[in-house]
Amino acid sequence: MRRPILFLCLLMLPLGAPRAEVSVGVGVTVPGVSIGIRVPAYPRLVRVPGYPVYYDPQIDVNLFFYDGLYWVFADDDWYASDWYDGPWRRVARLDVPVYLLRVPVRYYRRPPPYFRGWVVDGPPRWDERWGRDWTDRRSGWAIRTRPLPPPAPLPYYQRHYSGERYPGGPEERTVIRREHYRYQPREPVVREHYPQPPGQRGPQDRGRSERR
Repeated sequence: MRRPILFLCLLMLPLGAPRAEVSVGVGVTVPGVSIGIRVPAYPRLVRVPGYPVYYDPQIDVNLFFYDGLYWVFADDDWYASDWYDGPWRRVARLDVPVYLLRVPVRYYRRPPPYFRGWVVDGPPRWDERWGRDWTDRRSGWAIRTRPLPPPAPLPYYQRHYSGERYPGGPEERTVIRREHYRYQPREPVVREHYPQPPGQRGPQDRGRSERR
């Protein structure tokens, strides 16, 4: 009798494995930050209309791709990585690129509770959330400028690296990226979080995000 019941239970399970696993908690690890999020396979990235930013509409994570890096918004902070499943590095709120800040609310797949009531076709109200000091230092962040920069090419090569094939060490990840992805970031803050071979990063790359 147990076998028929077990068979029926298996039939009731949803088809397909979850595309991302979300757990609670943020803990510091080396060399990055554990943000309680797993993206076990290369995301299905599509362009955010009118922005040089991509997102995955089928994943339960605030995951974006901009200027050669993946970006995750979690626990009121932004994190960046050159690989879709990390490791992640926290980016200071003052340094988050404006084109990410301007992405409309509707493209956040896991919006925090305080997004409720905000206009879905407008950007999150970072000025209200992060206070006067942030607003004074990032004045004009919500003003759209033209022309928009072209979006960075997607790193399709990473589709071949998942599960046990996902590169474990920073040197291995950097070597693979250099072999398959020639794009060079345009934003100083992105270059700061973009792994480079020793001695290649110049003083100008340690600047802050562009203010527009």
